[in-house]
Amino acid sequence: MGWFKRSKPEDSKGNSVNIMEGMWIKCTVCRATIFKREVERNLKVCPKCSYHFPMSIEERVDLIADAGTFQEWDADLAPNDPLEFEDTLPYQTRIHNAQRKTNRQEAILTGSFQIREFLVAVGIFNFSFMGGSMGSVVGEKICRAIDRAVVERLPFLLVTTSGGARMQEGMLSLMQMAKTASAIANLQEARLPYVVLLTDPTFGGVTASVAMLGDIILAEPKALIGFAGPRVIEQTIKQRLPEGFQRAEFLMDHGMIDQIVQRKILKDTLATLLMHCGARAMSA
Repeated sequence: MGWFKRSKPEDSKGNSVNIMEGMWIKCTVCRATIFKREVERNLKVCPKCSYHFPMSIEERVDLIADAGTFQEWDADLAPNDPLEFEDTLPYQTRIHNAQRKTNRQEAILTGSFQIREFLVAVGIFNFSFMGGSMGSVVGEKICRAIDRAVVERLPFLLVTTSGGARMQEGMLSLMQMAKTASAIANLQEARLPYVVLLTDPTFGGVTASVAMLGDIILAEPKALIGFAGPRVIEQTIKQRLPEGFQRAEFLMDHGMIDQIVQRKILKDTLATLLMHCGARAMSA
């Protein structure tokens, strides 16, 4: 597809995933060395352990949406630097670097598309843009997409991959947790379905707000999902964490998510959920 430039996906530590270069790749979870084309044919899923490698936002749209139905919303919204923040680099420099790298203005793509002819409003986080962190513009785009979904009577689908709130915007970033939660309350008051797909990784303020407020919460196999990292938790509680802690399977066993869905059946699963939730089919 050619509707915008592809960006290189990253793993949960922010390192570029070498899935499109060379002949072999190493699985993040089972550490198996796998022939690249085998992974590509398998929708970027490890054939050994079913770990789902990161996808770019373009690949996400290709995977879920009916061909040619995606319409982007608020593409021109871009962050500024209200705090004039600087650590090892000025925040403005980090923004410009991320924009050049991804050819996107911010860390989320919003719009609408059809899934088996069911029209949905959608937000898809982009981990390649500053770790998918949620700043003021990300929160604003989510709220605008939800407001439009309410007006147009559309279900809302959110696909998450994020390191959490964007520290360079301080309290303004943390405010987005409450702001987006309020927008979701409006969606629920309008009795419109809110479906979340958690992908690897989903952490921090995103997990503590929009990611876990869905009416239906799905996850990809072996996705890391949590608030703080396991090392921080262990140091805080002075205990060893259970095996597989913060993986999707652990959360499923403990009632935190509703279903773990393989990519090969994701589109059909979403379509079935939308049908049962009373979503509008465009052919109806």
